[in-house]
Amino acid sequence: MAAFIDSHTHLADPAFDDDRDAAIARAREAGAVALVCIGESIDAARRAQAISQRHAGVVYWTAGLHPHDAAAFDASRDIPALDGCLTDGAVAVGECGLDYHYDHAPRDAQRAAVRAQLALAARRARPVVIHTRDAEDDTRAVIADAAAANVTGVLHCYTGSASLAEYAIERGWYVSFSGIITFKKFTDDALLALVPLPRLLVESDAPYLAPVPYRGKRNEPAWVPLTIARLSRARAAPPDELAAATADNARRFFGLASSAAPG
Repeated sequence: MAAFIDSHTHLADPAFDDDRDAAIARAREAGAVALVCIGESIDAARRAQAISQRHAGVVYWTAGLHPHDAAAFDASRDIPALDGCLTDGAVAVGECGLDYHYDHAPRDAQRAAVRAQLALAARRARPVVIHTRDAEDDTRAVIADAAAANVTGVLHCYTGSASLAEYAIERGWYVSFSGIITFKKFTDDALLALVPLPRLLVESDAPYLAPVPYRGKRNEPAWVPLTIARLSRARAAPPDELAAATADNARRFFGLASSAAPG
């Protein structure tokens, strides 16, 4: 497998506390030249930063507030804290967004939290990493607001409609696929083929959503090549070509240093 970049992994999650460095080593052995460690809370962002510092040039990090936690969002407290994380070098705002499937937080609180994070992304000239589930109309509004503020983004772990993906792509956004696309229940090859190659990303979303044949186990960035192989079949494109292109796309989207180049 050619060099790849895992554009979305939760390496700061306690699930990796016993073997985090070993998991990063396994990813490197599998071909990973960079891993983007998601900070979906302020605490997670700070842990992600520490991981990045230990693995400089390989692990990068983000800072945001997940929609599941939006009920506790306090703009006067949380935006300055996230802003401080961005000043220290985070490559994106997020994971943030809207989740109307689980509704762990009131929808108005989710919308307020994502709007505040979009404004922060605009001020800090960072892209946004967006979680969206069963919230397509309001996600379109988020994308439109981001476009008006000259903020680009990625719809991560995407399983939504073709129309929302097209709406995002038309506004310069990226779409990322995870191990979900290897599941038997996922049959939307047309969606996998719809995303233009320059707007395509891949991710593990580890420790969640391990691809087949590891489904049910703790996921690892080392298994991203299985997702790339599934994309290869759907798009009738060589897996090495997809690995290289999605790595280039991740470098461009996140503004990664040349140290994330193959080598």
